[in-house]
Amino acid sequence: LRTLDIRSFGEYYQHVLGDDGCDELVHMLDAVTTNKTDFFREPVHFQFLSETVLPEFQEACERLGQRDRPFLVWSAGCSTGEEPYTLAMVLSEFAEQNPGFRFTILATDLSTRVLNRAKEAVYDAERVADVSMAMKQKYLLRSKDRRTNKIRIVPALRSAVQFQRLNLMEESFFFAEPLDAIFCRNVIIYFDRATQEMLLNKFLRVLQPDGYLFLGHSESIHGFDLPLKRIISTVHRKTP
Repeated sequence: LRTLDIRSFGEYYQHVLGDDGCDELVHMLDAVTTNKTDFFREPVHFQFLSETVLPEFQEACERLGQRDRPFLVWSAGCSTGEEPYTLAMVLSEFAEQNPGFRFTILATDLSTRVLNRAKEAVYDAERVADVSMAMKQKYLLRSKDRRTNKIRIVPALRSAVQFQRLNLMEESFFFAEPLDAIFCRNVIIYFDRATQEMLLNKFLRVLQPDGYLFLGHSESIHGFDLPLKRIISTVHRKTP
């Protein structure tokens, strides 16, 4: 309101909904969205991914003669990028041990502000406290100006993640290929039950049969009639 010299929320509301309000709507969403995230947040998910999901994927590709097929994962609600870059580290580690393994990471968020920060991939050094020393040495660059106490993700990892703006409330999502895994953690808690079920059904439409859905530890699908089987806490698998 101060920026636009508008006197009331009612007047601002009318402005956002007006013909000239499209750009302002993006600014408003940047201001009100919640963007809490960390590297290796809920680490059991990444352990399960590397120890169970990826070996399983490799075995299925070998069995079906699809050795060239990349593993496709979507970080929905990626915020400032810590989650997709964590995925990039985990998948890169697996690729190092499994020649020929390839992957694609799509990361989306509603907020253009956090997406710009994610693309920049610069973080305060204390943000990477939960990253192992081996991964820090391999995947993080320290600023030449040590007074800034900043790190940056290495170019190879930055190029491994595709960032784009996406509103989860859009009628449908389009992906060129079905996804092998979706990470949507601590996002659906902000929606009512009907909206949660609608969103989960949209996720299932773009997920491979037997694909995995990772939710946050405060989220549950209990009471929903969905083709999902609980594998471990907050990790679910689409049933064929």
